[in-house]
Amino acid sequence: MAFNGIGVVVSDIYFVNPRPAPGQEGAERGVRLELRVFERDELVGSIYSAVPIRVDRPLWRVDLLESVASAPGSLDRAHHHPRFNGWEPGRRVFVEELSTDPVGWLRDRFAHVEEVLIQAEAPKSVTASDDVDALRDAGPMVAAVVETLLRDVADGRAGLAPADAGESVRSSWL
Repeated sequence: MAFNGIGVVVSDIYFVNPRPAPGQEGAERGVRLELRVFERDELVGSIYSAVPIRVDRPLWRVDLLESVASAPGSLDRAHHHPRFNGWEPGRRVFVEELSTDPVGWLRDRFAHVEEVLIQAEAPKSVTASDDVDALRDAGPMVAAVVETLLRDVADGRAGLAPADAGESVRSSWL
């Protein structure tokens, strides 16, 4: 979901890191959400052609993850990254509500999305636009999408290991 210069992307994810942090060993599955800068490029064809749009730099990430070895729905590795350094996520922040009430936590964050953008050190070109109001208004819809994907992961319909899973895997479009 994109607005003028900012948008939200959401995907299920299956992840294996061969060099995990202590306590983070083993495969993970779940849902990833990112606030991203969106760039609109010049038309390539006629006035009726589709507009080229780039999903660009990340600003904020929420990883609603759980160990594959844990019970579905545990979200025992859920965290968020309040800011990025270019394309690399900053430190992980573990918040209890991300495991106990992730959808409610997301609704609250979108209701106060200007605080999220300040913490993310988002550029003024993004925070000064009507996009902030649009993101706030879209929060319930985004939370509903995340809730559906979390249910699909828990039910074994999403966040699945690819058939050719190896030592290092990141199966997601995010």
